[in-house]
Parts: sequence; C-alpha cells; structure tokens
Amino acid sequence: MKKFWDEFKAFAMKGNVIDLAVAVVIGGAFGKIVSSLVNDLLMPLLTLLTGGRNVSGLFVQLSGGDTVYPSIDAAKEAGVSTLNYGLFIQTVIDFFLIALGIFLFVKLIGKLKKKEEAAPEPVVRKCPFCLEPVADDATRCPHCTSDITGK
Repeated sequence: MKKFWDEFKAFAMKGNVIDLAVAVVIGGAFGKIVSSLVNDLLMPLLTLLTGGRNVSGLFVQLSGGDTVYPSIDAAKEAGVSTLNYGLFIQTVIDFFLIALGIFLFVKLIGKLKKKEEAAPEPVVRKCPFCLEPVADDATRCPHCTSDITGK
C-alpha cells in the first residue's frame, strides 16, 4: 500500500497535473466571465437588432395544433415538442466569444512575457584578401587561394 501511495503522490505532484488543475479552475472562472459578457451585455444588444426578441427564446412549435405558445417554457408546460434553434444560436455565439476571449488572453500573455534574447550570430571568419567566408580551420582561402595562416 505504501508503494501505491508513493506512486500516487509522485503522479499528483507532477507539474503537468498541477498546471491542469489550475487551468480547470481558471477556466471555470473565465467561463463565468464570458457567460456574463454574453448574457448581460451582448445578448441584450442582439435583442435590439432582432426587434426586441430574445434570440435564445426563438423556437419552432412541432406539435400542439393551432395553439401558439409565447415561449419555450409555456410550450414545454403544455407538453408540446419544440425545435429550439434560438438556444443553438446562443450556444454558437457563446462559443465564438469564448474563443475570441481566449485568443485575446493568449495574445496579452504573449506580450507580457519577456522575449528571449536571441543568440548572437556566430562570427564568420573572412579572408583578409577577398573578404569571402572561410572555415575557421582553413589555411588557404577556397575562393582566391591566398595563404591565410596566422591572420
């Protein structure tokens, strides 16, 4: 049992597991922010564009005869089947806004990180006569055949 516990501790304390746990918690909080952005700010604006009708409330009544129900909830209470395309549109909008939020967040983090210093370019040895590049251990220039030992 001790070996099992030691293996479990080693697994649970790996950096990737901790990073994943933090990502799930942060993702949940970020999801709440995005949901509030969509439901409380953007969807009311979209409602204005649709003539005061809430997009998530759009539906097609599939049964129930000639009776017209004002909302999905009213239709469900009456036992009428509905095609809730407005909820699908809402979910698609949520997805695109979440993707946009994550994209902007990743770009912001990328800008905040310090850029790694690029390694300096290696110094290229050049022939003192023709100024063409020459290997470090060469004794003659392959271009002009000049003797370049000691220079």
